[in-house]
Amino acid sequence: MMEPDTPGDMMKVLELYSGIGGMHYALKESCIFAEVVAAVDINTVANEVYKHNFPNTCIYPKTIEGITLAEFNKFDFDMILMSPPCQPFTRLGAQKDVLDSRIKSFLYILDLLPSLIKPPKYILLENVKGFETSVARDKLIQTLKNCGYSYQEFLLSPTLRNQDRIPREELCRIVECQLGIPNSRLRYFLLAKLQPDAFCFQTFSQVLEQFPDCDSVEMTSSSFSRVLSADGSKKEENNSNCSANEIISKEDETVLYKLETLGHMKRKQSQDNNSSIQMIQNFLEEQLEDPSPYFISPKSLLRYALILDIVGPTCRRSVCFTKGYGCYMEGTGSVLKTASDVELALVFLSFETMSEDEKLTQLAKLKLRYFTPREIANLHGFPPEFSFPEKISLKQRYRLLGNSLNIHVVAKLIKLMVD
Repeated sequence: MMEPDTPGDMMKVLELYSGIGGMHYALKESCIFAEVVAAVDINTVANEVYKHNFPNTCIYPKTIEGITLAEFNKFDFDMILMSPPCQPFTRLGAQKDVLDSRIKSFLYILDLLPSLIKPPKYILLENVKGFETSVARDKLIQTLKNCGYSYQEFLLSPTLRNQDRIPREELCRIVECQLGIPNSRLRYFLLAKLQPDAFCFQTFSQVLEQFPDCDSVEMTSSSFSRVLSADGSKKEENNSNCSANEIISKEDETVLYKLETLGHMKRKQSQDNNSSIQMIQNFLEEQLEDPSPYFISPKSLLRYALILDIVGPTCRRSVCFTKGYGCYMEGTGSVLKTASDVELALVFLSFETMSEDEKLTQLAKLKLRYFTPREIANLHGFPPEFSFPEKISLKQRYRLLGNSLNIHVVAKLIKLMVD
């Protein structure tokens, strides 16, 4: 971390909803001279992992509502890093927003912020896509405005999204800003800075879908932004430069195999041909001591083979890993094909007309397995020294990582916020 001019320049950080320490690792990676004065979370398993990796950080295993205003003032913090519960906003949830009891702690923070003796100079918040159109977001923005903060909102993923929709003349500049991680994990982020201090980049009322360029004041919101209307709903900006690829032809809807259409295959091939994104193999463990816990059961293969997102070591993409990974198959994350010499298309050729035994014989050729927790941690940016206590079960590890964030994205945002 960068050394301050004087010892008193060290920034004090309060980490709320601290989980397994993703924000803490992002703070370290940002090279900001800072210390986490307290980490607050009620998840006892997550706290064990946090303490295992950050034994010298003070952990408060209590609800945020249980911390009084006087206690918050004693922390004397300069920055808040937080990831409030996402369940009230996720598309697969009930989407109760502020009516969900799990968001009470966040609303408590908003009520407390104006009353702090020393408001934090910086605030970074992370949540799922969907938060940007919520009532909770509107309350957050109104509180920040009332307290004298400037802010910028983002929707960011560790890898470039919608490449085919970006005008060619803009693509080169944006590729330089992407992180090149082969994992889709689209998340909402908000940076807030107490005025009169300003950000090193120009801010917009739009939710930006790229990292801002601090060296240029000419960045516009063009086709990568979503405009929030007065009622908080979102609309896409008109883009006269839209690619012809946006028009879905009947040919693209033709099913090839495994419920894959020609359009799906074109998008995947485009991602795998993007050399600015790293290959999956760069994030895999070299050798598994015991691979047996990670191979997918025959029963699950028979039931879900057609909907699995299957990637190989040379692929440059994977879908978002969720907390249900390893327990549930549908929509929880990609699985790995470890047989490099077997073509996926050949395995699934005439698949639906096969008997169960024939299907299992064909699927066995792929040697499919789950990504290990260490491999998912690698994709999320956790450093090699991060580890789980031995007593944490495989199911718990997947669950904790599914609730975590991408450290590289957050580190870049912290640096942008403080610079």
